Amino acid sequence: MCQLLAMNCNVPTDICFSFAGFQARGGATDVHVDGWGIAFFEGRGTRVFLDPQPSCVSPVAELVRSYPIHSKNVIAHIRKATQGGVALENTHPFMRELWGRYWIFAHNGNLPDFSPQLDGSFTPVGQTDSERAFCWLLQNLRQRFGCRSPSQTRLFDALHQLTLDLGARGACNYLLSNGDCLFAHCSTQLSYIIRQAPFTVAHLRDQDLSIDFSDVTTPDDRVAVIATVPLTDNECWTTMPNGSLWLFAEGRPVRHQLTIAGPAKTPA
Repeated sequence: MCQLLAMNCNVPTDICFSFAGFQARGGATDVHVDGWGIAFFEGRGTRVFLDPQPSCVSPVAELVRSYPIHSKNVIAHIRKATQGGVALENTHPFMRELWGRYWIFAHNGNLPDFSPQLDGSFTPVGQTDSERAFCWLLQNLRQRFGCRSPSQTRLFDALHQLTLDLGARGACNYLLSNGDCLFAHCSTQLSYIIRQAPFTVAHLRDQDLSIDFSDVTTPDDRVAVIATVPLTDNECWTTMPNGSLWLFAEGRPVRHQLTIAGPAKTPA
């Protein structure tokens, strides 16, 4: 299946180091050769780069790798197609507008026979189950909350209920953001790491590349990186429990809850 990558920070940060390892998995060190994409939030705007080529040979990916775009929320995806052909319109992440903000969504998994009834407010362009799931999620959020954006707490609760339905239909790891915070659902495989002072040296698994974060950060910086498979081989990543929804804000997880029956939890 596909792989996911996200970053949530308390200050705008570039993702060049993590993306270098992630890019290699798109055909060089792994089999995800059916396209890739990345989205950066910058204030209320969004930069989205998509390419149906493998990321390991994509000139667009090389541009992103060498271009230090600073963002507080980033979502990236490398694709191994399950539903929908290899085409630009089927390349993640997907973007839509809701409540006057751009929303970005990427999915890893397979939702067999998922053909929800859509009312036309959000319509898929491609043929993937992922884009249908995104449209269905946003449609349900708008139906529930109308024309006004809810609080993060109410939004998390609504997404939790909707993800209970999606999770029952198949593998559904996903990343979702409106630029203010980041939601991550682990259906089968997802991990995260929090980088904060005292910063240390990190080394990528997929390339012989290291960085000393103490040279490029301030003591107040905090960065959460979420990935399907940990990107570094000398850091301690936290494995998310299967069937859990997470909310990241300002570079740390602030809430998570099982997408099966279970109590809500707030990390210490």
